[in-house]
Amino acid sequence: MEEDQISLFRTRILERKPLRIRGGSSKDFYGGPLAGDILDTRAHAGIVSYEPTELVITARCGTPLAELESALAARRQFLACEPPRFGGATVGGAVAAGLSGPRRAAVGSLRDFVLGIRIMDGEGRVLRFGGEVMKNVAGFDVSRLMTGALGTLGLVLDVSLKVLPLPVGDASLRFEMPQDKALVALNRWAGQPLPLVASCWQDGVLSIRLSGAQAAVAAACGKLGGEALAAADEFWNGLREQSAAFFTGPDTDAPLWRLSLPSVVPPLELPGDTLIEWGGAQRWLRGDADAAQLRQAAAVAGGHATLFRGGDKTGGVFAPLQPALMEVHRRLKQSFDPYGVFNSGRMYSEF
Repeated sequence: MEEDQISLFRTRILERKPLRIRGGSSKDFYGGPLAGDILDTRAHAGIVSYEPTELVITARCGTPLAELESALAARRQFLACEPPRFGGATVGGAVAAGLSGPRRAAVGSLRDFVLGIRIMDGEGRVLRFGGEVMKNVAGFDVSRLMTGALGTLGLVLDVSLKVLPLPVGDASLRFEMPQDKALVALNRWAGQPLPLVASCWQDGVLSIRLSGAQAAVAAACGKLGGEALAAADEFWNGLREQSAAFFTGPDTDAPLWRLSLPSVVPPLELPGDTLIEWGGAQRWLRGDADAAQLRQAAAVAGGHATLFRGGDKTGGVFAPLQPALMEVHRRLKQSFDPYGVFNSGRMYSEF
């Protein structure tokens, strides 16, 4: 059955017509305009192997992310980088998008959890990179290169992911403080031995999550003070799935920008509503800020800005690349997809 599905993929790819890789369609909004005939991956599904004692799971691209997480939860393990499900994400789509959730600043991004990957390139070849343990990951790590490439370099067939045990202790606290003081506090706490795994500032309230050994969590709560955050699981899941009011409020048609900045950067004076995560390193901005002005402000601060959802995409979704880096991207595209089959224009209009 698996070979039949792979043969079907190969047949479609070798027609050399533009293809749009689609899993759960949960992130169709992300990236450039959708183009090409649909290549549906959902039939290529299922968990290939799961070794709880080795902390690794391998699944095919069409496997619902919720199914994979349910299997992990049954053994009290989880995918700690918390990729968003957005209602119906598949494993392949999660890897292609490369998005991570609230714990990213503490545990690493989804890219850091990819141990190995099997893909089909633009010439119909099945290629395997990496392995199923960290010691196999060496040299030019193509498996992580595929993470976040939005399917522009190849079709993900299956992927091996590192998983972690669920923490025993967990607590969430809230503090009322302005944005500038919240950023100072977060950077100060980041340099201390605290089990701080997630943070969020919005509308004068800083919320943090502490996870780990029960004794460490209790000691941190006693040291930091604050108030207990009500409905904490719902709160953090609302951030992960972008179902929180900030993302679903009355002005959802306004462009949603994602700014990646050094955590120590003070508040940026930009129009719109702001929500801050990852200790200050990820800042969401909803509003009609001028794209060029916003990208310039992010660049001056040492970061970059992405038009995550909505808005006018004609000027590009991702920050423009310097010529040398664009050439690297172009050569990678030529190596893996010489006929331009996969997800044309999804990252950059040039390919």
